[in-house]
Amino acid sequence: MQIEGILRSLMLFDVADAIHIDRVAALMGESGAPPVRALVRSVPESVRFERAPFTENFEGGRIKYYDYGVVSVETDTPFSGDWANLVDLSSRWITEEQAESRALELLRPRLERLQSGLEKAYASWLSEDYYVVLVYDAPATAQELLDRYGMQIAQIVRGESVQLADEERDDVLKARISYYPNDLAVIGWSAALVCDTPAGAEPTVQLLEYANTQLLEYRHYDELLTRVLNEVYLQLDAGTGFTARWRMARRAARLSTIRLDVIELTERTDNAIKFLSDMFYSRLYKLAARRVGVLDYRNLVDEKLRTAGELYQFMVDQFQQGRAFVLEAMVVVILVIELVFLFRGK
Repeated sequence: MQIEGILRSLMLFDVADAIHIDRVAALMGESGAPPVRALVRSVPESVRFERAPFTENFEGGRIKYYDYGVVSVETDTPFSGDWANLVDLSSRWITEEQAESRALELLRPRLERLQSGLEKAYASWLSEDYYVVLVYDAPATAQELLDRYGMQIAQIVRGESVQLADEERDDVLKARISYYPNDLAVIGWSAALVCDTPAGAEPTVQLLEYANTQLLEYRHYDELLTRVLNEVYLQLDAGTGFTARWRMARRAARLSTIRLDVIELTERTDNAIKFLSDMFYSRLYKLAARRVGVLDYRNLVDEKLRTAGELYQFMVDQFQQGRAFVLEAMVVVILVIELVFLFRGK
């Protein structure tokens, strides 16, 4: 079966706490770049971004700037051939080591010009890569594709050039979803295969990208909370003596501030896209989030936020105990002074 489509790579970088979309749009306009407002194309009104990313087109792809601090570099490579050709091509494409460095070459000079549009820009960037194989208008239904080319589809999603074990193939193909009989999305941890029309495939790709931006953000929060909690543990290991307890208030306030900042940022990331009664795209997003690992990192972040809350309460209690001891000591001293003057008066 002859097929054609696009190999789309998504290189995502967490570059700042936030990106001011309007400021970036103005700066890109001033620099002569061709900015385009990005919306979730071909998706009904029941699915939309709360704040659409800003998109800059370049030859062979586009760069998207998300308001919660993530930038995505997308590049497209057309292909044409049969399924055996696509298995070999996708295997070499997914394992290529230069894709991220090429994306950074495109991105770094742009972000240098956009510094005023970044809030709390990071010195080092976390990154994620994801690959989407888009097969356009395949002359078969989704079930026919799975029956005839299930092994090849599993290889493509796993980036493997050799056949997988039957159990592994079945595990890959379990993560599939279709809306019509002739469309299909098979979603894996690092890659996905989408068979659809060009217009119909775009919403799926955008939701896959959104899930990966979430993964990147939760990885950032996880690393941040790990560092903060380690600092708190070291401070507590140093002791909770009388003088240490007086320093607890400042440390507890800093921990609470970071904890509240992370909660606010996670809520902003979670609410970036809305599903208003559209069950298919909601199910598609949940499948993508589960397969790429969003839920695993979200659980880690939630657990560390709970730990931070418990540590904050412990530190406040320690400070309150220290303050209560000082107040009691002051009362005792005052009573002793009064007794001394009383007896002297007698």
